[in-house]
Amino acid sequence: MDDPISIRKFEPKIRKGLVVIITGNGKGKTTSAMGMALRGCGHGLRTTIVQFMKGDLYSGEWDGVKQLAPFVTLHHTGKGFCGIEGNPYPHSEHRKNAQDAVLLVERILRAENCDTLILDEINNALHLGLVDLDQVKHILALRPARMHIILTGRDAVPELIDLADTVSEVREIKHAYRKDIEPQPGIDF
Repeated sequence: MDDPISIRKFEPKIRKGLVVIITGNGKGKTTSAMGMALRGCGHGLRTTIVQFMKGDLYSGEWDGVKQLAPFVTLHHTGKGFCGIEGNPYPHSEHRKNAQDAVLLVERILRAENCDTLILDEINNALHLGLVDLDQVKHILALRPARMHIILTGRDAVPELIDLADTVSEVREIKHAYRKDIEPQPGIDF
């Protein structure tokens, strides 16, 4: 049977890198960014993900992105969510890890070997004082003109929102956690 659906492929006249912010108190900010990485794979685009605050608890995206290689690479940095009950590391150690992540991001930008760069939880890192606003602005200034940068995490600051091309807010309406349901594999991590 012939394919009944004719699929057309859109190509923009000019390829422009966008700055995208995904923020808010709801679930799905990282998931949304990962979806953009998956979509980019379909176009043959390379995505690099730098996770600023994901801790030492396993998350499915770590192995999931291996299935998308060589189009998607993930750099896991950080010592977990700073300030969350039960996280044993001092603020100074979280800041050192975030500063190392900033240096990694600068190397990635200078190498220009990806089309999309996801800075996962960088908004949180900024809010908690692990990175500075000037550092994030510098990262955006280093961005090659055709590279997309996606910044995720709660508490995006107005200065970055003003610089972004697209900003989405993920708002919690209801969450299973509030019913004492433990995080579920594939849904929450």
